[in-house]
Amino acid sequence: MAEEKRLMKGNEAIGEAALRAGVRAYFGYPITPQSELTAYMAQGMIDRKRTFIQAESETSAINMVYGAAAAGARAMTSSSSPGISLKQEGISYACGADMPLVIVNMQRSGPGLGGISPSQGDYFQSTRGGGHGDYYHIVLAPKSVQEAADLTYLAFDLADKWRMPVMVLGDGLIGQMMEAVSFPPEREVASLPKKDWAVGHQADTHREIHHISSLNLDPAGFEKDILKRYARYEEIKKAEVRYEEVNIDKAELVFVAYGTSSRVALGAVEMAKEAGIELGLFRPISLWPFPEKRIAELAARGKRFLTVEMSMGQMVEDVRLAVNGKSDVQFYGRTGGVVPSEEEILAEARRILGR
Repeated sequence: MAEEKRLMKGNEAIGEAALRAGVRAYFGYPITPQSELTAYMAQGMIDRKRTFIQAESETSAINMVYGAAAAGARAMTSSSSPGISLKQEGISYACGADMPLVIVNMQRSGPGLGGISPSQGDYFQSTRGGGHGDYYHIVLAPKSVQEAADLTYLAFDLADKWRMPVMVLGDGLIGQMMEAVSFPPEREVASLPKKDWAVGHQADTHREIHHISSLNLDPAGFEKDILKRYARYEEIKKAEVRYEEVNIDKAELVFVAYGTSSRVALGAVEMAKEAGIELGLFRPISLWPFPEKRIAELAARGKRFLTVEMSMGQMVEDVRLAVNGKSDVQFYGRTGGVVPSEEEILAEARRILGR
């Protein structure tokens, strides 16, 4: 029998999904608008006799996650924009050491301390690595409380599958809103895949002690390691691209939006239909790997695009790169924590179409 749905905040749903995915260690630090997630994990981890630590800083938290992941545990941290900035050095280290771990970012407005209202200004930071060096990590962008839970559960499996950090990139609205959500069954920690690469000595396999580090002082050897990692990235681009399409075939103009912006864009699509205007929605779910191939296909079919973001324009650059001059790409954004309205973006679509 399917489990009954529960009314939960997005932050709490992410916490419940992580617990059910088998997270064994959580290290975090409170920051609005994701603090409910840290609080939920405190109770849930203690109830399951797993490791929960409120670290003394975001920097400490990410390095604790690195250590737990290196030991073979499913490990996780969460924060919001300026807190994620403080974690970037540790994220770079984790990517350089091929550490599977999960990071949740509930974005708030910036730059700087900014405000606590929702934003999408962390797109560049998230999809370009964010820290120093050559690297990427998987980025998943939910649009709802249900999807926030589903993508968190998936994130742990993807992290283990590809041996890399996975980020769930939401925003303050998704973290704070309440919606009905259902969850998959809880996984037993003992049933999770064994990690023979983990640090330390494992008596059951009689293997040598492993040491994990991102340090490599041999340039030629380091280059080989990075090239090997980038070959893995190409495999991920083939296997892990995720997106949603609404009314694409009939659309005179296609909105491209993710997360909260995509909810607003969907409302505008429905409003336009009532007015006799056919608009579409293309929603990237994986921001890295970005669904560039599919956008290029739509551009080749003559589709025009309006990218909608809660920023001054970041994802629009990836859309333009994918389109590669073959079609028109326009941008509409609000920033500072302002969420665009359905009426605003419909008016912009009308202007572009001359309607």
